[in-house]
Amino acid sequence: MDAFKLATDSVALVANIFTIAASGLAVYLFFAKRNELAQAFRLLLNFSFQMTLGEIKEKLERLNEYNANEPSEHEEIVNILHEIAGQVRGNPRLKALAPNIPKRLEALASQMNEPKKRSMVAELREVVRNAHLETVDIVEGKKP
Repeated sequence: MDAFKLATDSVALVANIFTIAASGLAVYLFFAKRNELAQAFRLLLNFSFQMTLGEIKEKLERLNEYNANEPSEHEEIVNILHEIAGQVRGNPRLKALAPNIPKRLEALASQMNEPKKRSMVAELREVVRNAHLETVDIVEGKKP
């Protein structure tokens, strides 16, 4: 019985020493590789943002398939416009880039015609392009 207790205590001691060493290594890497870790987190956040931009691009393509002058397609256009407005409102980076877009999309939904819809789609495409370029600049380190 004493031999078993000695063995378990020895294993516990070795495990605790390895835990302390691993913790020390983690703290060292955190301070020594702080910039690389920050860059990795920025890449993850930018990947998420790129996914949002991709979803908006898909919605814009869907929006282009519909004609605002067709009464049967009006409801689907309104739904897509509100989806995009909600996505912009829910994303702090997009909201900062285009703060007035959600209100304008909702106004368009209530008073829609094909030229206004096409104009808004073109404007949103430019917002998405600029957001994409800004994200690339951040990843490359050109912007903080």
